[in-house]
Amino acid sequence: MDGHPLTSIIVLGATGSIGRQTLDVADRLDRAVLGLASGSLSKEIVDLAGRYPEASVAVARMPERPVGGAIERRIEFGPEAVAALARSPETTVVNGIVGAAGLEPSLAALESGNRLALANKESLLTGGSLVLSALESGGGELIPVDSEHSAISQCIEGESVEAIRRVILTASGGPFHARPDIDLERVSVADALAHPTWDMGKRISIDSATLMNKAFEVIEAHFLFSLDYAQIDVVIHPGSFVHSLVEFVDGVVKAELGPPDMRKPIQRALTWPGRMPAPTEPIDLMGTALTFSAPDRRRFPALDLGYEAGRRGGNGPAVLNAADEVAVAAFLDRRIRFTEIVEVVASALSAVPPGPISTLADALASDAAGRAAATESIVRRASR
Repeated sequence: MDGHPLTSIIVLGATGSIGRQTLDVADRLDRAVLGLASGSLSKEIVDLAGRYPEASVAVARMPERPVGGAIERRIEFGPEAVAALARSPETTVVNGIVGAAGLEPSLAALESGNRLALANKESLLTGGSLVLSALESGGGELIPVDSEHSAISQCIEGESVEAIRRVILTASGGPFHARPDIDLERVSVADALAHPTWDMGKRISIDSATLMNKAFEVIEAHFLFSLDYAQIDVVIHPGSFVHSLVEFVDGVVKAELGPPDMRKPIQRALTWPGRMPAPTEPIDLMGTALTFSAPDRRRFPALDLGYEAGRRGGNGPAVLNAADEVAVAAFLDRRIRFTEIVEVVASALSAVPPGPISTLADALASDAAGRAAATESIVRRASR
């Protein structure tokens, strides 16, 4: 593809936050939307099918009842239909699917030589080595959509990996990092969901509160940029204006700054290597304090657990992610305390033996093992 943007777009996870913002950006750029996918049949995906009459539509799960109507008859069902959309030739595939179900479409997109705009973190956590292999064999492009990794990719453009001393991921710190007075044992679900900067889904909001989301981003950075874990640092930056930084061996530091708005990294993934007028207001630094501090690793042990899982390699990141999903769901259901989220994940990581990720089946089996171990840990806690 020689680095030229592909104007046709497939949006996986079209009804979610990333999907909706991608469609807003695509409409503004006048990009053709040729495919839409969602996890389940809903009014939202049916409405999108009507809004984009030329788009093929896939829904991962079969509906419980038969569907009818002209639009609904256009819909293909099953995970294989979602993967087939990702294989559509000469397209940019935006993967905003939530969960390990996003891995197979990511592999399909890259194996087909497409540009993959990746917002599905599980693709790298559950099968990072598989993604890199598909990228190499298929000749596609992998462009991160996370604001932190988008920032790093822009800072290292034109630089060699050998020139990088370290990358510095910025974290807002969530609702609790700046509040050492709060007893984390007693925080409520509402407290943990009250993110000070970003408007996000429930799981990612809780992961931000525990710093587990930043642990995931450390592992993603390892795969995306071929970095050793010793080269990846995290700092707390509550303002969320600096999206991440790169320090080079000569002491020069590059950073990408801007207001917290996901449409900007989405647009970059769609238009790279060119640039288009911003979908956001210009940044105004007047009166803005760019403050940084070290994460409190004692109160928020998820960060070090992420480094541990990453260095373990193989199935470590997959188990970490799967166990966290189960633990966060248990917290949201008020079955465990906030501090028990990381305890459950650590227990699962210890319970599942290390193993390689050589195939998609390995990745999905590791995901299942992490979920089972976390569920067992939660059941044990309930019986105490």
